Amino acid sequence: MSPLRISMILMSVTLATAMLSGTAVSAQNVTPANRNTLVLQGELQMLENRLRRQQYQQQQQQFRAQDRVVVPQRPDVPQMAPTCQLQRSGSRFIRTCR
Repeated sequence: MSPLRISMILMSVTLATAMLSGTAVSAQNVTPANRNTLVLQGELQMLENRLRRQQYQQQQQQFRAQDRVVVPQRPDVPQMAPTCQLQRSGSRFIRTCR
């Protein structure tokens, strides 16, 4: 397992533990005992956001690398030869090509 995946799993477990312990506190009932929990939850959220950004950037780098490897071939499209006709117009001839 990559270190990135391990850290993601650890952060998910920590978040699940914090949520299951019932530490959801409203802004009106902040006590000194709850402050540390709220601070830890905020730090955990920041770490998760940072991890998600890193994963997104790595995924984009992989996609760009794949795009560089695949060189699209120019399609071979058959072309039709123009059909031209000479038509008489008065004392001149006019060429009509389609």
